[in-house]
Amino acid sequence: MQRREFIRNVALGTGALLTLGPLAAEAAKEQKLTILHTNDMHSRIEPFPNDGRRWGGTGGMARRATLIEQIRQQEEHVLLLDAGDIWQGTPYFNFYEGELEYKLMSQMRYDAATFGNHDFDNGLENIARQLPHATFPFISANYDFSRTMLKGQFAPYKIFNKGKVKVGVFGLGIKLAGLVADKRRGQTIYLDPVPVAREMVQELRAQGCHLVVCLSHLGLEYDVPQISDVRLAQQVEGIDLIIGGHTHTFLDEPVRVLNPAGKEVLINQAGWSGIRLGRMDYRFDSAGRTTGVSWKVVPVDAPTEQS
Repeated sequence: MQRREFIRNVALGTGALLTLGPLAAEAAKEQKLTILHTNDMHSRIEPFPNDGRRWGGTGGMARRATLIEQIRQQEEHVLLLDAGDIWQGTPYFNFYEGELEYKLMSQMRYDAATFGNHDFDNGLENIARQLPHATFPFISANYDFSRTMLKGQFAPYKIFNKGKVKVGVFGLGIKLAGLVADKRRGQTIYLDPVPVAREMVQELRAQGCHLVVCLSHLGLEYDVPQISDVRLAQQVEGIDLIIGGHTHTFLDEPVRVLNPAGKEVLINQAGWSGIRLGRMDYRFDSAGRTTGVSWKVVPVDAPTEQS
């Protein structure tokens, strides 16, 4: 292209942008954040056998890795999180004791995970033994490990800087008594999730977080008076999104709950065994305020079956 023609085309393009006015300029400042999430993977490394059973032919960590990489190529700012129960459920865990799961998640570049009750199934010693295989952090705000061999291993939260947006993520786990044998959890102390969550929100907001995410293994909801994601959202102000686990709930869209201030909290969960990859897309203005959110269920199917 001749230099004169190039300059004229650039000038025309600039003029077109100017005629759109402030709306185009403001839209250009918007930022998108994609949050991908899993829960209750239960050592499902390979797809379910395609033998006529329910979920046959679905899942598989290699397929999930491919999907995640495709999304990363399409989106600039991505967070990948897991809400616990990574372990237990297939012979892979019985044989490798969690090493393989952590290595594969590291290859997928998970940003953070929290603990589920089944992650204690081989005891604290096994957690300590497998942690070096995980290049991502585990965050846990309501498990006090100070009297165990895991003292000082886990932060209660982590802050991620994605473009101009600060995202604070903290982890909560379910009460282990009755779910995990005493010898498996050792002297791990369970703290009430509600006051802990309030403290986390206060800390993360004080550090300038625009979005506060709770990575929870409390379970979506119960018929009995037990703390759950729904009850947590109803009792704690300042949480924007709860990514849940434990109840193996397949949600086609997030559950919406009003917090004590009357503001909406979204709760999402992606079933179990890696059959689905959860996806939340947030949009922010130049000041870091949320301007929109959308979601999508991403089935982890064979490539020929994907839309």
